[in-house]
Amino acid sequence: MNWYKDDCRISTDKSLLNIPYIHHYLSTQSYWAEGIPLWIVERSIKGSLCFGIYREQQQIGFARVITDEATFAYLADVFIDASFRGQGLSKWLMEVIMAHPDLQHLRRFMLATMDAHGLYRQYGFTPISKPDRWMEIAHLDLYKNMGDLSQ
Repeated sequence: MNWYKDDCRISTDKSLLNIPYIHHYLSTQSYWAEGIPLWIVERSIKGSLCFGIYREQQQIGFARVITDEATFAYLADVFIDASFRGQGLSKWLMEVIMAHPDLQHLRRFMLATMDAHGLYRQYGFTPISKPDRWMEIAHLDLYKNMGDLSQ
């Protein structure tokens, strides 16, 4: 699927994704995936509904949704290249994601963010209503300690 606005396009076509660019951003510029190996980025893309943002042929942003397309989704790895921020692209990206036909009527749609609460609040995200019911297994330094375990 493709969406167009001005001179930009959002596409869910994985063959268009610039995986080295996505890996570079996630591994060196994100706080949530610092040091992530390329093979994990490739594997995560394979198992997700992905949204690439492009200006002409250049990829300038990315997001992915891990979902069963029926009851649950988790929004992850959302970013807009620093040189393209402040142009409303993150809002447009969120509008496209929230309107995607495979992501309608979900019982739960989640994400985690350190600094973009205001953006996500505009699209209906709120703090977890019953955090005492949630549990996790968190390996927060996994990428720093795993070395090259490429498969």
